[in-house]
Amino acid sequence: MTTFADLGLSQKVLSAVTDAGYTTPTPIQEGAIPPALERRDILGIAQTGTGKTAGFVLPMLTMLERGRARARMPRTLILEPTRELAAQVHENFEKYGKNHRLNIVLLIGGVSFDEQDRKLERGADVLIATPGRLLDHTERGKLLMTGVEILVIDEADRMLDMGFIPDIERIVKFIPFTRQTLFFSATMPPEIQKLADKFLQNPARIEVAPPSSTAATVEQRLVACGSKDFEKRERLRDLIKSQSELTNAIIFCNRKKDVADLYKSLEKHGFSVGALHGDMDQRSRTNMLQGFKDNEITLLVASDVAARGLDIPAVSHVFNFDVPIHAEDYVHRIGRTGRAGRSGAAFTMVSRRDAKYVDAITKLIDREIEWLDGQDAIQSADPADDKPSRGRRGESKSPARRSGRGEKRAQEDKPAETATVEVEAVAVPETKKEEEVIQTAIKEEPRQQRAERAPAPQRAPQPANANEDRNRNRNRRGGRDNDDREPTPVGFGDEIPAFMMIGSKF
Repeated sequence: MTTFADLGLSQKVLSAVTDAGYTTPTPIQEGAIPPALERRDILGIAQTGTGKTAGFVLPMLTMLERGRARARMPRTLILEPTRELAAQVHENFEKYGKNHRLNIVLLIGGVSFDEQDRKLERGADVLIATPGRLLDHTERGKLLMTGVEILVIDEADRMLDMGFIPDIERIVKFIPFTRQTLFFSATMPPEIQKLADKFLQNPARIEVAPPSSTAATVEQRLVACGSKDFEKRERLRDLIKSQSELTNAIIFCNRKKDVADLYKSLEKHGFSVGALHGDMDQRSRTNMLQGFKDNEITLLVASDVAARGLDIPAVSHVFNFDVPIHAEDYVHRIGRTGRAGRSGAAFTMVSRRDAKYVDAITKLIDREIEWLDGQDAIQSADPADDKPSRGRRGESKSPARRSGRGEKRAQEDKPAETATVEVEAVAVPETKKEEEVIQTAIKEEPRQQRAERAPAPQRAPQPANANEDRNRNRNRRGGRDNDDREPTPVGFGDEIPAFMMIGSKF
């Protein structure tokens, strides 16, 4: 059996690893550390939760024992897609580098520029940063990267999803060509492969599991539910209560607004819950995440900001309240549980509208996911009247959000007598002056209505014109004839209340 002592790490690093309680490296660590110590470029592909972070932290610590950093000239650079991941890597350097005297600087948003400048002034042996904040310091002239010896691009596929690739290409231009580059990701889509080919020179490829595969220690289930939010929330509450072995869980939503809504709902029903999404300030995000790690809260409702690389070993369950739109995000989400050989459970709530996303996930991971209550349960969970109504770009509209066009159709379907009664009921005078105005309008209304209902006089045929035909049809759908030149209020049918017609006559 291979041990960390067999990988060529320094004695200081081995001592820190032993103190942390580790003796046997994971497959990605065993494959990546030796070539990294030989100063080769690395392309590491492995499932999330398999120890990729230590796979580059440990050899970097060994190589950094020689040399010293200069002011504003970092020796190594690690790029992370999110603040949480950057902070987590910082913690790993502090844990495994406790026997080293290294300056470790963290550049992330939400923190004062002045404080970060002071740390850079002292010199940075290790610079951990998100791309945006790093470029901010560089453009201010506060940072030189001509001394970077090792570049680490972590969670490369997430960088692609978040649109960081142009920033990374700019950053790489500031770094010497002779650098050593370590490239790590849990998935390897073709776009990332092209990027790796561009940045890496004859890399050692370490692939310890099929790309985009999921851990065998995670029990995966699909859960049938309705499409309406209140149905999904109720189904989620029942599901959480049914899990007797649940100690804590992360619940993923696709949108920040859904995170906030679900958090309020669960809190209202008495659950121990917190929320985490990208619009929160850094202090709140850090405190919330720490509270979850310390078991002060049981459930964490989060966006995909918590889906990548966060190492919280004891997470027992993951719930996908929304099916991820990008199939790769599914792999990362459920990777928050079942880490380091532990068992975990992942439940994904699925309505009939989510079928294409589920198909993309099963194709990516190359396996079928079992249904919790059988696939037929989705039919009863999603009634026929829940089908998407015809709206803009095929999106469904709830009754509360129907447009004026829909209300107009409903008004036009009513008998003329009913519409007339409603008009008379609306025109109730509140003042004497208003009563006089309305009475004047009512006297004129029958004449106008008779004119509208009378058959149109015979006209000489006009040349056929597609645009005129189209406009004529549009006007009919709007509830008025071509001869009606006065503006018609939106939201009413053919019968316009009298008091609404007054404004056009004065």
